[in-house]
Amino acid sequence: MAEEEDMGNGAFQRAPLVFPGRSGGRSLWLVVLLAILGAALCFVVFATGRIAGTRAEYALRDRALAAFPLAADSLKGEIEKQRMIPLVLARDGAVQEMLRSPSTANEAALDEKLRAIARDAGSSILYIINPEGVAVAASNAGEPTSFVGSDYRFRHYFTEAMADGAAMQYALGTVSARPGLYLSSRVDGPEGPLGVVVVKVELDRVESRWLESGFVVFTTDERGVVLATSVPQWRFGALSPLSAKEKQTARDRLQLPGVTFEPVPLSRRGDNLVTATPESRSAGFVAVSQDLGKAVPGWRMSLLIPADTEISSAVMTARVTTLLALVLVGFVIFIIVRRRRAARQRQEVLVLLNAELEHRVELRTAELQSSNAALAGEIAERENAEARVRRLREELAQANRLSILGQITAGVAHEINQPVAAIRTYAENAARLLGIGRSQETAENLTSIVAITGRIGTITETLRSFSRRASGSMGPILADDAIDGALSLLSGRIRDSGVTIERKRIDPSPIVMASRMRLEQILVNLLQNALDALKDQPKPRVEIALAENGEMVAISLRDNGPGLAPDIRRSLFMPFVTNKEKGLGLGLVISQEIARELGGSLRHDDAGHGRGTSFTVELRRAA
Repeated sequence: MAEEEDMGNGAFQRAPLVFPGRSGGRSLWLVVLLAILGAALCFVVFATGRIAGTRAEYALRDRALAAFPLAADSLKGEIEKQRMIPLVLARDGAVQEMLRSPSTANEAALDEKLRAIARDAGSSILYIINPEGVAVAASNAGEPTSFVGSDYRFRHYFTEAMADGAAMQYALGTVSARPGLYLSSRVDGPEGPLGVVVVKVELDRVESRWLESGFVVFTTDERGVVLATSVPQWRFGALSPLSAKEKQTARDRLQLPGVTFEPVPLSRRGDNLVTATPESRSAGFVAVSQDLGKAVPGWRMSLLIPADTEISSAVMTARVTTLLALVLVGFVIFIIVRRRRAARQRQEVLVLLNAELEHRVELRTAELQSSNAALAGEIAERENAEARVRRLREELAQANRLSILGQITAGVAHEINQPVAAIRTYAENAARLLGIGRSQETAENLTSIVAITGRIGTITETLRSFSRRASGSMGPILADDAIDGALSLLSGRIRDSGVTIERKRIDPSPIVMASRMRLEQILVNLLQNALDALKDQPKPRVEIALAENGEMVAISLRDNGPGLAPDIRRSLFMPFVTNKEKGLGLGLVISQEIARELGGSLRHDDAGHGRGTSFTVELRRAA
């Protein structure tokens, strides 16, 4: 600006203005006017910078809010993945047997099993505690840091899991002295609690991803004590000073007797801005915070995005641009006034001033074009960053679907066994019919075999389509057609078992929105379970009924078998839970997922012990 003033002064010195008859009062008025204009100019420049800084602050807050779900999901995903391990192991027969009847052979086999699970799942440590609080098996058994034989009665995750069934605690390891999240689940037996399964999750990988993102990310508990964080020196610090009672409560909960919970070097300086010292010097950040909800109860996550450079740049750019624009406007106005007052006396000076003005306009235009080009580059860079974030989200969603596909694929054999059994039945019938010369019926059986082999291909294609985000084709179908198809697939088994099928129809047959093949898959699963339950039962019977309830159509299957035991009913729709000797425990799980994808539901109707078993499929009525 000093250079601009010098340039202007030089131009004016070549042709100084002369105001004939100028008085001292008029000079004073001009000085006052110039002072007012200068004050107004300063105010406008300052206000423009303030507005630009506020906009940059809110833009950074939007970026932080956009990045927050990705940081939170990485933590929630790691915890949810590990949370399932103690829940599943608590129902494992080998774990329950070892806790009931401890033996060296059982402990060695279980140690090896825990070691394999911990290695595959990426868990830090996995161990089992008996009711007395002593670890009896661990994934690090046989190592110098083995947990076997250690007493954990003092740990909250043990006492709370024994009392409530499950628990979660963040604390330092007594052996490793490394922080981690302990997730525990109680092992129940018929006679009562047998012990507790515990997995320790060290969040190093999550914290590393936070650090690589360039943001400052940390979580706090309900007292404001920092737990998981991308700034290790902040761990177990407090966002605000704690009272003596709060410190004692925090030490008891985190079991950190020697920690003083010093305040974290972080202070708020506005609605969105904070000053923090994650490294050697203080800096400004835009901060957003949200509770993590049910995934990690009591935890709150905060994300800080560096703000000083971007806000300062926005303020400086706005002020410089505004100043240049105002100077340019003022200069143009000044020239116009000057030209009007000296048009006749100073024609030569006017030509020079016009040339000088054009030169300055070109310079200002070039500067503005350069600024616009720089802004366009920043916008393109920001759009590329947002595209990368969206791509990462899509890849995370696909990884989640592939994880689900891994579970479903385990049931392929179970699902294909149904049409294979039907093929065998039709083939046996065809052989008998061919032997007695009934060629027409033999051809019909062979045609059915061809159709069922196509069904096997459809089943495998459905699984493959799921991995490509395919949802299957749906349309209006007659509910009775799907029931007929399922009964046809199992006709040979029904006839051989001697089970009576009773159908309660509705005239006309209701039309539902579904995929016929997938609806038949549900019905075949339910019918096969009913046939298994009716084996060796007197007067076996299966009742299939249709009912309409507003916009929904219900298909109910009820048998008069022995019913389900209470422990089976509680875990009926859990994977790999079955009371069949050769069952996989996936039929009902897959059927329930198919019903949900069709926009309906599958439920078990509890009729009481000893009164048979009833399942109901509800689907939306077709328009």
